[in-house]
Amino acid sequence: MHAAPGKNHFELFDLPVSFDVDVDDLASRYRELQRRVHPDRFANASDQDRRLSLQMTALINEAFQTLKDPVRRGRYLLSLRGVDLGEETDTTMASAFLMEQMELREQLDEVTQTDNPHKRLAELASRIEQRLQDGIGQFRRALMEETPEADLQARNAAREMQFLEKMRQEIDDLEEELP
Repeated sequence: MHAAPGKNHFELFDLPVSFDVDVDDLASRYRELQRRVHPDRFANASDQDRRLSLQMTALINEAFQTLKDPVRRGRYLLSLRGVDLGEETDTTMASAFLMEQMELREQLDEVTQTDNPHKRLAELASRIEQRLQDGIGQFRRALMEETPEADLQARNAAREMQFLEKMRQEIDDLEEELP
């Protein structure tokens, strides 16, 4: 087993550093890596090799989870570029997006009070998904420019995508709770 110190997630899977990832290919590479380093293969190995196997398994799992999700992948790409997402310190966002957030929150809060909450949730989910795809497009275009201004645009798009992803998860959770 060879450790992967200093490798980024893309290098770990022998993929080019890019926002566009073939998720099926990624999954195939993930299974192959997991097969090679799985702790069961090292049950009779030295303590050091067993620990290394566990560490590699955790690293591979984290890398896979990051690269398969477009929002996490985008955030990771920005981190590779040294772009600080400023989540703890920078709470400013475009006023139009903040208004949209408020509107979406209100719609989500009102869903259970409608005659057909499942239909309303599906409509809201569709709107969120479309908005998320638009954000992914904006992120992809900004990332290709490789300028400080474009990095800022990509950072803002990533932050908006993160919110939309969270909204999508809340919609899924509410859908499961409805009778």
